[in-house]
Amino acid sequence: MKFTAVLMLSAVSLSAADLSLAPSNVITHEWGTFTSVAGEHGQPVSWAPLNGPADLPCFVERMGTENLKAFSGLVRMETPVLYFYAQRPTTLSVHVDFPKGWITEWYPQAARVGKDGPPNSFADGYAYRNGSIGWDSVQVLPGENLQFPGSKGQSHYYAARETDSAPLRIRQQQEKLIFYRGIGSFQAPLWPKYLSDGKLEIRNIGDQPIPLAIVFENQGAKLGYRVVRGISDIVNVDAPEMTGNLAQLRQQLADELVKAGLYKKEALAMIETWHDSWFEEGTRVFYIYPRAGVDAVLPLKITPAPDTIERVFVGRVEVLSPWTRQTIQTAAEARDFATLKKFGRFLEPFAAQMHAKSSFMQQAENEIRQSASGKACVE
Repeated sequence: MKFTAVLMLSAVSLSAADLSLAPSNVITHEWGTFTSVAGEHGQPVSWAPLNGPADLPCFVERMGTENLKAFSGLVRMETPVLYFYAQRPTTLSVHVDFPKGWITEWYPQAARVGKDGPPNSFADGYAYRNGSIGWDSVQVLPGENLQFPGSKGQSHYYAARETDSAPLRIRQQQEKLIFYRGIGSFQAPLWPKYLSDGKLEIRNIGDQPIPLAIVFENQGAKLGYRVVRGISDIVNVDAPEMTGNLAQLRQQLADELVKAGLYKKEALAMIETWHDSWFEEGTRVFYIYPRAGVDAVLPLKITPAPDTIERVFVGRVEVLSPWTRQTIQTAAEARDFATLKKFGRFLEPFAAQMHAKSSFMQQAENEIRQSASGKACVE
């Protein structure tokens, strides 16, 4: 069934009353993102998801692999964070499975990190399998005034702390949340592709309806977006009008994340974490990943079981739009590296899709890779 629906989002706000708990109960909330790149027909294509500048503090732990940034995959699992709310101290354990992926970064220190496959290498086409991570003796300490680690440099990491969640202690490390990232080989359920008439076809290949998608385009001096709801099969969407307001979009997106299950401060923390990446130049589709899909891709077990677990993940699919294609082509012909550099880790899969193999394009891709292979963390 084909249909198109473009809707405005309504405002939603939460107060402190939303944090009310029955005695001894624990509430757990989680947010995260799954980032992929669409190919010519909308299908996810292989790219180097970790091929970007360092954005995590040096205290964050990492998979012990020297060439991690060179690994290719279909999906970058970015910054899932787990929050815990309780009225009195409690201790629990947390275990996450990633059947079609590996866990690559995490904090605090984990008791166990597992995976299948070559320990220090990656061959293109290899399927990541049986990643997992576990934390034991997680102390949830509401009301405690704990000190958290920091760094001198700026990082995407810290905005996630701006919530009302309880501080945690795991072994000798203290934090406001549990953080982890990964790389995956699973298929994203949303496949976007441009049609000959300029419309964007959005196809849901999954078995669960996608509740919300936002088609976003930033052309430098102007931006636009369209909102689509209830995608069960195929939707054709007109190109956004370049008259959008970023502040309005941020507010609407925060409201929608609250509707999906997050507290307001969590939604704002999520958007603040990724504002410089989500809304940069280019074209992408954001969508609310169906909860059943999140549980299948990333099974989560907490013992003892919380009273409530909310998991809100945003899918992000980068798309080679006509504007992006023309911008890259013009920059390559003009040997304009500054413009090409704006596309960062997405330039290589876009260039492959365009069959752009000039020596200058290859040089630009190499320079982006080399700049990403510098410092491994933010000091």
